[in-house]
Amino acid sequence: MADPKGFLTTGRRNPPRRPVELRLRDWREVYEDFGRDALEAQAGRCMNCGIPFCHLGCPLGNLIPEWNDLVWRQDWADAIERLHATNNFPEFTGTLCPAPCETACVLAINDDAVTIKQVEIEIIDRAWDEGWVTPQPPVARTGKKVAVVGSGPAGLAAAQQLTRVGHDVVVYERADRIGGLLRYGIPEFKMAKHRLDRRLEQMRAEGTEFRAGVDVGNDLGVDELRAGFDAVVLAGGATAWRELPVPGRELAGIHQAMEYLPPSNRVQEGDLPRSPIDAEGKHVVIIGGGDTGADCLGTAHRQGAASVTQLEILPTPPEHRPATQPWPTYPMIYRVASAHEEGGERLFSVSTQRFLGDADGRVRGLRLVQVVVEDGRFVPVPDSEQDLPVDLVLLAMGFVGPEKGPLLDELGVEYDQRGNVARDASFMTGVPGVFVAGDMGRGQSLIVWAIAEGRSAAAGVDRYLTDRDVLSAPIAPTDRALA
Repeated sequence: MADPKGFLTTGRRNPPRRPVELRLRDWREVYEDFGRDALEAQAGRCMNCGIPFCHLGCPLGNLIPEWNDLVWRQDWADAIERLHATNNFPEFTGTLCPAPCETACVLAINDDAVTIKQVEIEIIDRAWDEGWVTPQPPVARTGKKVAVVGSGPAGLAAAQQLTRVGHDVVVYERADRIGGLLRYGIPEFKMAKHRLDRRLEQMRAEGTEFRAGVDVGNDLGVDELRAGFDAVVLAGGATAWRELPVPGRELAGIHQAMEYLPPSNRVQEGDLPRSPIDAEGKHVVIIGGGDTGADCLGTAHRQGAASVTQLEILPTPPEHRPATQPWPTYPMIYRVASAHEEGGERLFSVSTQRFLGDADGRVRGLRLVQVVVEDGRFVPVPDSEQDLPVDLVLLAMGFVGPEKGPLLDELGVEYDQRGNVARDASFMTGVPGVFVAGDMGRGQSLIVWAIAEGRSAAAGVDRYLTDRDVLSAPIAPTDRALA
């Protein structure tokens, strides 16, 4: 194990964030350097439990105690080998994952959890700096061709796994750049895009082919897709956003989060001098209190919004783990993202009743009402209405499943009760040779689940094509672990 007394002698240290007044002037990642010595001491807090519940908390089954021990012993080269054994892209999870592994840490029963996420990102950052991350091309080719539709984390994980065991893999992406939500949905201050770009270069060197700007089902017909490939992996995500059908929704100035975030990312890519949906000088209201809402919040701050208010229909979460969500489950508690530190107001237990417009058809106000939960329903509180001035409304209420269209219709896939693409234990749909991974089959979820599902779907594809069992499958479709 790591330091036998580490958890007794060393307190948890969180990664420092850059001062708010500085980070609002740019789009760089918000965290400062942690320091190698401090990181090794944090890794030494790991107790190497007899039953490491952090494994169960992590959908990927990351070998957390092993690489904590290796970091504490300053064996960083072996640490990245253990980390890559279960996770294709630790730089993605190390920046974006909410770390359900930490809430499942045994130390968290009565103390602060090990800083697992910080150890993870420091391992992979050093590995890139030292040149330890290199292409791993296959030693032999199978002659089988696989198409992966969608280039988010699930599609990339599936593609890398399948390429490395010898299949000819082509990844299709309808956007003009590869990366899916990693490219255009995640703001630069949350994950710098050089992290994505260098992974794509590694995958190209391994033999994965990328074709951006191809809308499969339209630009590339389903018949041509099936004829050209021995298997297909659907990894297009759950991109059908949840609507808010209230009076005034048609007013100008009301946008979905995924109409707002991509143009801002395109500004950082150098495609646009300014986003067509810009918050500068505006009173902004974000409807939705989750991660996407926080991404909109941080983006609006950097664009120079006059004010930002974030609305959430649920009650204010408790500060500490409630008794109804015992360890090692992932608790719904009050969390403060970096964007919340930067300003704005958060309102809980409120519901939007209508949008108010001016004579030009633009939104100028929002009427909300306080709500309480009764018998599982949100009930308005009498005489609690209030109006908020607003120039820009962003809807960040989540996603309801995959987009229905020519691709799924012509493939003839079936859907589960939640409207996601149905699949069996091998991640294959009811259509032979067609598999599904990530949010398209699971529903809106975490990036760590997407990577785990991509790896599992790749294992199913390889077994289907070769009748061998050489790829690890961390999860089954019904396995929800603790996240």
